[in-house]
Amino acid sequence: MIKDIKFNEKGLIPAIAQDADTGEVLMMAYMNEEALRRTLSSGEAWFYSRSRQELWHKGETSGSTIKVRSIWKDCDSDTILIKGKASGPVCHTGNKTCFFQELTEADVEG
Repeated sequence: MIKDIKFNEKGLIPAIAQDADTGEVLMMAYMNEEALRRTLSSGEAWFYSRSRQELWHKGETSGSTIKVRSIWKDCDSDTILIKGKASGPVCHTGNKTCFFQELTEADVEG
């Protein structure tokens, strides 16, 4: 139930999108209650843009939507996991996933 979700003090919750078939993590964004409701009712991912202070339908500018297969909450009800299928590259850079840059110990030392 949405009433059990623990949104933070700004009314947001982290939402991780994962490929339902491969398990690959596609992206992480935030949702507010309205984004979560729209995601549940439409079957496509909606998020809340902290920089623009508005709802956004994933793919509204890029065309790469995420069709939702299931939505999970973690054990503390303070993070959402969306398992779905992307219609194209998810990252704004054109990459399939936002997680394409490996961080190593050498990066921390420099």
